Amino acid sequence: MLPSDIIAYLPITLIMTLTLYNTLTRRQETLETVEPGKVLMYYCGVTVYDYCHLGHARACIVWDVVRRYLEFRGYEVYYVQNFTDIEDKILNRARLEGSSMEVVAERYIQAYFEDMARLHIREASEYPRATHTINGIQRLIHELEHKGYAYAADGDVYYAVRQFAEYGKLSGRKLEDLRAGASDRVDLTDQEYQKKRDPFDFALWKAAKAGEPAWESPWGAGRPGWHIECSAMVRDRLGDTIDIHTGGADLIFPHHENEIAQSVAVTGKPLARYWMHNGMVTVDGEKMSKSLGNFTTIRDLLDRGIDPMAVRLFVLFAQYRNPIDFTDEAITAATNGWHTLKEGLLFGPQYGKQLGWEMETTLLPQIIERFQAAVDDDFNFPGGLTVLFELAKELRREGNILVHQGKTETSSPQLHQQWYTLVTLAQVLGFTAEMETASTETSLGDADIEALIQQRQSARQAKNFTEADRIRLELEAQGITLIDSRDGSRWHRN
Repeated sequence: MLPSDIIAYLPITLIMTLTLYNTLTRRQETLETVEPGKVLMYYCGVTVYDYCHLGHARACIVWDVVRRYLEFRGYEVYYVQNFTDIEDKILNRARLEGSSMEVVAERYIQAYFEDMARLHIREASEYPRATHTINGIQRLIHELEHKGYAYAADGDVYYAVRQFAEYGKLSGRKLEDLRAGASDRVDLTDQEYQKKRDPFDFALWKAAKAGEPAWESPWGAGRPGWHIECSAMVRDRLGDTIDIHTGGADLIFPHHENEIAQSVAVTGKPLARYWMHNGMVTVDGEKMSKSLGNFTTIRDLLDRGIDPMAVRLFVLFAQYRNPIDFTDEAITAATNGWHTLKEGLLFGPQYGKQLGWEMETTLLPQIIERFQAAVDDDFNFPGGLTVLFELAKELRREGNILVHQGKTETSSPQLHQQWYTLVTLAQVLGFTAEMETASTETSLGDADIEALIQQRQSARQAKNFTEADRIRLELEAQGITLIDSRDGSRWHRN
C-alpha cells in the first residue's frame, strides 16, 4: 500500500483544465490562482459549542477531498480552517453548565479533532481562533471606521451596509427585497435596533455585557461580531486576496456576504477569487433539528458501528453542491459500496505475494486520465468514483477466480498496475483499507463456519445486505475467505 496520506506526483503529464463553480459569478470557471502552482484556501469552520453533526461531516469531508485533489493535480495548498470560539451559543452553553467560554470552547475543539480523525480527515495547515485574532479584528474595524464604512454607537460598532455599493453580489439579494421580507419581524424596542442607522447594518464590535468575556478597545470593552472574525483571520493568515473561500451554502448570506463587504471595503481587492459552497444535509427528507429528534452527531453515528469510510462514500456519492438526504437506505448503500472498494484495495495485501509482486509497478495512464477528466469538471467526485468502482469490481472478480481456480484471467503485472492505480486514486479521495488482524488458525470449527454461512445466505435472501456483509467480514477477521457463485458459497481458511 502507499504510505498513508502521501500522494506522489504522478509520472504522467496530463494537459487538462480544472474548472469549478464560482458562487460569486454563478458560472463554472477555470482555476487560475493568485500565485501559479499554489492555492490559498479558507474554510469557515465550526462554532465550538457542541459536538459536530452530519452537516459538519459533509462539509469537512468535501473540502478535505477538494484539498487532496488539488494536491494530486500538483498544487501546493495552504489550507486554513478557523474556530469560532466566542459567540452567543458558546456563552449560553457556558451559562447552562456553570462553566466558562474557554472551558466550553476547548472541550469541543478537542472533540472536533477526535471526530475528524475518525473520519480520516487531514488536519488543516492552520487553525486560527477568533479569540487569538483580537488585534487583527480591531485593526480591521478601525480601518473600516476610518474609510466611512463603520460607525460607533454607545460601545457598539456597526457596518454601514448601504455604503458598500456591491452588497448582495454574492447572494443575489437586494436590500429592497430584504426590507420587504423583514418589515414584520423588526422589534422597534430592541436596543441594538435603536443604535443602528439602518436596519441592515450589522455589528462589528459588541459592547461588554455583565458576566461575558471582553477585550479593551478604542470603542470600550467588548467582543467582536461574528462576521468580522473571518475577515480578520483570512487577512492575517492568508493576505488580502485568497484563491478559494469555502463553506456551507447556509453561510452565503449573511456571513459570506458580510465578509466580502468588510474586506473589500478596506483593501479594495477581491477577498477570494472563487467562492465554493457545499449543499446541506437532511435526515429522511427533513432538516436536522433536536426538536425533531433527528439530530445526529458524528460520534453517535460512528459509535453505532457505521464505518467512517462508508460515511465518506455517502458524502462523495453526491455532487458536492447538491443537497443530500441521510437515510438508512443511503447509508446501507454506502456501506455496501465501501465493502466493494475495500475488497479491491485489499487485493494486493491478500494476493500480491501469491502473484509474485516484488518489483514496483506503474500507474495506468488511461485510468488516471479518465479519473482526472471526471473530477476536473467542478470536482465531480461521483464521476471519479465510477472509475474506482470499475477497478475494484474487476480486482474482486479476479480474486474470486484466483481462489477458485488457482490462477487469474488477467496477467499478474496488469493486475499489479490496476491495484496500484486503485490505491493511488482511492487515497486522493481519502479512502484507505487495512487487512484485519487474524490468526492463521481460527477458533471457529467447520460446523460454526457453515452455520454462519447459512445465516448470511438467509440474510441475503431477506435482502438484509448489511447483516450479510457483517457476517462475511466477521469470517474474514477469523481468516475465512468466502467465494460466492451461482452454486452457492464456498470457503477456505487463509
